[in-house]
Amino acid sequence: MADIQLVKVEDVTVRFAGDSGDGMQLTGLQFSTSSAIAGNDLNTLPDYPAEIRAPAGSLHGVSGFQIRFSSGESPTHGDNPDVLVAMNPAALKVNLKDLKRDATILVNESSFDNKNLSLAKYETNPLDDGSLKGYNVLRVPMTKAVMNALEGVNISLKDKERCKNFFALGIMFWMYSRPIEPTIDWIENKFRNKPELMTANKKALMAGYHYSEMTELFTTRFYLEPYKLPAGNYKNVTGNEAVALGMVAASWKSNLPLFLGSYPITPASEILHELSSFKHFGVKTFQAEDEIASIAACIGAAFAGNLALTTTSGPGLALKMEAVGLGVMTELPIVIVDVQRGGPSTGLPTKTEQGDLLQALYGRNGEAPVCVLAAATPVDCFYMAYEASRIAVKYMTPVILLTNGYLAQGSEPFRIPSEDELPDFKVEFRTEEEGFFPYLRDENLARPWAIPGTPGLEHRIGGLEKANITGNVNYSPENHEFMVKLRDQKIKNIAKEAPKLEVRGEQKGDLLVLGWGSTYGAITEAVNRIMARGLKISQVHLRYINPIHPDLGDILKKFKRVLIPEINLGQMATVIRSKYLIDVVQFNRIQGLPIKASEIEEKILNMLGVKK
Repeated sequence: MADIQLVKVEDVTVRFAGDSGDGMQLTGLQFSTSSAIAGNDLNTLPDYPAEIRAPAGSLHGVSGFQIRFSSGESPTHGDNPDVLVAMNPAALKVNLKDLKRDATILVNESSFDNKNLSLAKYETNPLDDGSLKGYNVLRVPMTKAVMNALEGVNISLKDKERCKNFFALGIMFWMYSRPIEPTIDWIENKFRNKPELMTANKKALMAGYHYSEMTELFTTRFYLEPYKLPAGNYKNVTGNEAVALGMVAASWKSNLPLFLGSYPITPASEILHELSSFKHFGVKTFQAEDEIASIAACIGAAFAGNLALTTTSGPGLALKMEAVGLGVMTELPIVIVDVQRGGPSTGLPTKTEQGDLLQALYGRNGEAPVCVLAAATPVDCFYMAYEASRIAVKYMTPVILLTNGYLAQGSEPFRIPSEDELPDFKVEFRTEEEGFFPYLRDENLARPWAIPGTPGLEHRIGGLEKANITGNVNYSPENHEFMVKLRDQKIKNIAKEAPKLEVRGEQKGDLLVLGWGSTYGAITEAVNRIMARGLKISQVHLRYINPIHPDLGDILKKFKRVLIPEINLGQMATVIRSKYLIDVVQFNRIQGLPIKASEIEEKILNMLGVKK
């Protein structure tokens, strides 16, 4: 056996890619869990094919999972992979363009037969024709090796072949000195009622690990120091899991029962799945027959005194909009989580975008303002879900929380907060009969929340225009204008809840990079790189969209130019121009993928007149 060189590295980006049936998402998740347990900061990007089941081996059927793990901070999933694990020729062809020029490519050599090469539209075998010159190509006959390792295990040949993802995972565990025990524990728990499958997957995992030790193909092994995270209990979470946990925390803190009315839609469905497991916290989940029914059920749940949540993605949000308007008119607290995806119409169901901003702000008939918030990272989804719940109840209004596919399915380490770290969440139901009217106002212009059945507080609400205080139907022109302005002012009052914006870098100067939502990581990394060059740059990120952070206007006045990167055609740029009457520079990418930090860095350098 050749001598193994042990090399310390600071930051690594790995992409697992294969057919949609090759288990790449599972492989990536297990590698992520192992890296989290090893103490590294991490950030992930699952990439699913849009087709439900594309032909095996085809370019359209490639599924990927990218993870960046680091001894320092990992604000993004990484721009260009250092390592590609390609389970078939299609996975190689689709992902080759994204790799660093000196990247390592670990390929399943067994799959590079004539049939798979043809499906991937290769005229010659790229492993032999010199087209991979400049890459470190590791050719491993994974399928053949797995079949040999599982000889004598009493499962079908198809099931044996499926174990090759764990063989590849074993190699990667060895190569990057990842702990293997968590995955063994996972296999034993997952297949505890199927002992033959348990044995097969464990054997495949260990076979890959020992293959790396024994073959002379692998001469270098890498290790990373742990990232010095603040002390606490940590859990690796996706954005969808964080939303679910944030809502449960809000329910617990407010002592309100949580009701979720939802209709399954990619990429929001995991919130429904996750919350359905919290029955022991009194969470009720209702899978409705359609989007309209799901939010209508939420309106009823809110009327009855529940913390009401509905989840969806762009096309579903469009269907919910009439009922959102009903929530505005009835002034009931509802949280609407919109996990944005590529549109229009069905669009790109498995891909990410920021295309719903203007829909969230203005997509209702009449003047029907709602509070709109946006989460910046997977972990931030927890805190913004909690904040959306708090605001909805305090101001008796629907609140839309914008995430997107990147945040929803990406993951990062989450330090679990203690109960006293979360903001206070007071809920006061009206119980006093004397002087009660359904549209009385408190100092926030919120009306009272009176649970149906409370003696003496019987009342009706609905979608017709109301008179102030009494709530009686009133069509008079003066009343309508008064109520429109009153509901608008109530939303404007929420601005006092918005935290003061942090300006990273120079407090005034030539260029400010302004972001919102999921562009936070890429902007932060790009700004960090610019600062490391000694250049003057500034960054501000928005979480309150309507009402917008009240100090933003004064900040914008201090900069000559403002750059806004977005995964749309410039929706936030349109808002900023119209509200503050300043011009901004747009940087837009609409490819179903997150913006890369390197792209933003290049744009900033261009604006500063500096060569990269």
